[in-house]
Amino acid sequence: MATTNDLKNGLVLNIDGQLWTIVEFQHVKPGKGGAFVRTTMKNVLTGKVVDRTFNAGTRVETATVDKRAMTYLYKEGTDFVFMDSDTYDQVHVPTQTVGENANYLLDNADVVIAVHEGIPLFIELPTSVELVISHTDPGVQGDRTTGGTKPATLETGAEIAVPLFVSTGERVKVDTRDGRYLGRVNS
Repeated sequence: MATTNDLKNGLVLNIDGQLWTIVEFQHVKPGKGGAFVRTTMKNVLTGKVVDRTFNAGTRVETATVDKRAMTYLYKEGTDFVFMDSDTYDQVHVPTQTVGENANYLLDNADVVIAVHEGIPLFIELPTSVELVISHTDPGVQGDRTTGGTKPATLETGAEIAVPLFVSTGERVKVDTRDGRYLGRVNS
């Protein structure tokens, strides 16, 4: 158990039997009335985002979430197989838990997996990864109908928008949070 004074981003709460992670919080002390904490929380399993207000000092139940460093090994059926970097145990994570992160996973990639009571809740990738462009059409100079970008397919199969000067076979840096092109990487 914790109080609203202990709330911080990334903390996982157990509310009505469901796990919610705090995305954002703000302590508010109005001129009239009692202080309160305004939070934005995301359901760990469904991804639903809600706003919730707690009175200051209210006790909330925290969930024990163990974050472990793991390495992605391979895909087996519908599961992704990761290896714990400390114990070398292999963990099978369902595709729906990995979600959009699968677009940026390469073999031997290091990730952090949040586990609650033995169940993988979500995976955290580094904020950016380096991937090779497996296919993109040549950019035509002067073509500005797309804002100076063109579609490109990464080695993982994900598609992103890249500037016209990027070509097939180049290594690029991609933001894993929103799939944004961040720049070319010199080999």
